[in-house]
Amino acid sequence: MANFSSGVARYGRTLSRCSCLFQRQSVALPSVTQSRNLNLQEYQSKELMSKYGCTVQRFRVADSHKTIVKLAKELGADEYVLKAQILAGGRGKGHFEPSGFKGGVKLTKNPEELSPWVEQMIGNRLITKQTPEKGVLVSKVMVAEAFDISRETYFAILMDRAHNGPVMVGSPEGGMDIEEVAEKTPELIFKIPIDIQIGITDEQAMEMASNLKFEGTLQREAAEEIKRMYELFLGVDATQVEINPFGETPVGKVVCFDAKINFDDNAEYRQKELFKLEDTSESDPREVQAASHNLNFIAMDGNIGCLVNGAGLAMATMDIIKLHGGEPANFLDLGGGVQENQVYEAFKLLNADKSVKAIFVNIFGGIVNCATVANGITAACRGMDLKIPVVVRLAGMNVDEASRILAESGLPIQTSDNLDDAAKKAVSCLQ
Repeated sequence: MANFSSGVARYGRTLSRCSCLFQRQSVALPSVTQSRNLNLQEYQSKELMSKYGCTVQRFRVADSHKTIVKLAKELGADEYVLKAQILAGGRGKGHFEPSGFKGGVKLTKNPEELSPWVEQMIGNRLITKQTPEKGVLVSKVMVAEAFDISRETYFAILMDRAHNGPVMVGSPEGGMDIEEVAEKTPELIFKIPIDIQIGITDEQAMEMASNLKFEGTLQREAAEEIKRMYELFLGVDATQVEINPFGETPVGKVVCFDAKINFDDNAEYRQKELFKLEDTSESDPREVQAASHNLNFIAMDGNIGCLVNGAGLAMATMDIIKLHGGEPANFLDLGGGVQENQVYEAFKLLNADKSVKAIFVNIFGGIVNCATVANGITAACRGMDLKIPVVVRLAGMNVDEASRILAESGLPIQTSDNLDDAAKKAVSCLQ
């Protein structure tokens, strides 16, 4: 069940740690919607923030140990932080294979030390608590100026359904798990709704900066950073911008030290350049292939391929397969506007997986036309010379026409109009 749970947790729009603040304070969470989840590396997020005028550490990116010293010297910093660029967390405590080098985050005041470190990072696999067992291949590193942090706060902007728009969330206690702050000291969590027609006012920005305990000239500086972050939030069609820590330095600078940005995939049509930055090197190739056809795919450990429409139906389908003694091989959601070619591509994806020994199609046609799915199924079965059993349960829009298409296809497709019966057939055909 562990793989089932972790797989489902990856589906839909990822809700970051700050969502718990709303849950614990009885504010409605943003809804989970079908999404591909754009992944950006740390340096890409910093580039975005810098573009919108947010204060971040100056940095350079290298793909070879031969250039890292020169790039670091261009920064002219008193101290440098070197970070392997992978999407997973826990880099500082990770280790590399096969080099055996320990630590994906390093600090030094001597730029000459960077080259041998980078040589043991790039081309090796970094293994952390959040990576797959074999780790993730490192192809880039980032070197940035290292700042001392005298005080850490937490700041985020996210879309909230209860307020019908964006909400600022902040706490003077940052740099730690914000869930712990919300649980132990909820009075230190501050929320300010934003009128999306007006935007953040100077008064709101100053109020949040005050809540975060910035004082004197730093309060105004923090307020300006907050306003720039809101410009970023709107400009990139984000659903969330989270800065932790949002800190101040001993020399009196307000800096966005670390950022997590979630994007609205529905806005991809007007954020084409941004979505071109997506890093898929750490993703399952099957998930990438599915996403290219606007499908959502998550691999599991079983042998029954599941083809469904809608996250709720997907989870119910996997539950009922397990109830009857089977094991789902995947979570493959066609979505609401599925076309025949997408059904074909979904079958191609499942058929290419050697662990899949049967395919269970479970569709409830509200928006989805069952006849469209049926035509896709028959085309796939003929076009691929499918050798594994296929069990189909269809209900809803145009189901009579869909049933006729399947019945007259002459293909060995088992059908049922009852979910429980269909699940039993899918499991029993492998016994």
